[in-house]
Amino acid sequence: MIRWILIFLVIALIAAVLGFGGIAAGAASIAQIIFYIFLILLVISLVMHLFRRT
Repeated sequence: MIRWILIFLVIALIAAVLGFGGIAAGAASIAQIIFYIFLILLVISLVMHLFRRT
């Protein structure tokens, strides 16, 4: 999932440099959404791992 975040971030940076504002904003927002999903899944995974040990 981090790979997708980096791909959309690179697309957003390239589009921003070339002047494509709409594409850059769209790719950046997709990267941000995927990043938040990744963080939520990471927290859930850590909590589940802690409960399995007890």
